[in-house]
Amino acid sequence: MFTRAQTRSLKIGDLPLGGGAPVSVQTMANVDPHDVAALAAQVASCAERGADVVRLTVPDIEAARVLGEVRKSSPVPLVADIHFDYRCALASIEAGADALRLNPGNIGGADKVRAVARAAKAKGVPIRVGVNGGSLEKDLLEKHGGATPEALVESALRHVKLLEDEGFRDIAISVKASDVARTLAAYRLLATRTDCPLHLGVTEAGTFIPGTVRSSVALGILLSEGIGDTIRVSLTDVPEREVTVGLEILRSLGLRAPGPSVTSCPTCGRTRVDVCRVAEEVEAALERYQREHANVKLPHVAVMGCVVNGPGEAKNADIALCGGVGEFLLYVHGKPVRKVPSSEAVAAVLGDVEKRNFEL
Repeated sequence: MFTRAQTRSLKIGDLPLGGGAPVSVQTMANVDPHDVAALAAQVASCAERGADVVRLTVPDIEAARVLGEVRKSSPVPLVADIHFDYRCALASIEAGADALRLNPGNIGGADKVRAVARAAKAKGVPIRVGVNGGSLEKDLLEKHGGATPEALVESALRHVKLLEDEGFRDIAISVKASDVARTLAAYRLLATRTDCPLHLGVTEAGTFIPGTVRSSVALGILLSEGIGDTIRVSLTDVPEREVTVGLEILRSLGLRAPGPSVTSCPTCGRTRVDVCRVAEEVEAALERYQREHANVKLPHVAVMGCVVNGPGEAKNADIALCGGVGEFLLYVHGKPVRKVPSSEAVAAVLGDVEKRNFEL
């Protein structure tokens, strides 16, 4: 659909970033950073949803040790998120973090950034210079009159230079604002000034609906312009939903293989089944099936609430559920097969997919 900007190549663990590698999806754990079991479970859950990378906050040295424990069982690379204390970055490197995220505006000075760069270079750990509109250096705020796109980019490049002066080049950059307009302007400007891989995101995007819309607009525009190597959708919600939204953004642009194709009606007063629940559960079941059977071609499934449009959509779908009173009529290849209770509808769809390995 479009030509992606060429950026330098690096690796987060075994995951390639930049240099034309597929755009990856990141999220951030939000449970207690000192709770190994809770973190491990959340990382595994995010990976199950399709996350390529998970970031863990490291507010103290103990949290760095915990990150090392979680890393032992993690199915995806882990990034240590560092603020204020550069010693947490050093401890995270020693604990086995696959990458670091530093906010240069609050890490404590150029000498400490250089110390982290030297340690990261010795261990082959890449660093993301993560600049946010809410934590810019005072001199840049005064110079630019606020957290403008130009201020965000100048901050990022200032700290990239510190790293590169130490001979460190495994650098990614983010310049996140909390609104779409500044985010677009900052990344567009940054893309003309560096060949570092770019991590896209709208910081503090909001709760699920507003945050999804803002992130989808900003990231969709930038990715369609060829800008961006990895993304995070920042929501006031559970990280699994961030992953889901991120994957759908990439799928909509042809940057990921298509996921489940589920047509579902918006429902109305005629509906006597829980279409919303069934449609969401069908999507989730097909997502799991696709992950477990990498080369399978998923069917087109329709979940309809009543007989107004249900039979018509059923004829155009590979599998369809047409709602009645507390039950669905199951269609396969446009033909009615049997009635199933609402509670068994999802199992009926998945059972047919598994039985046929779907014959499309």
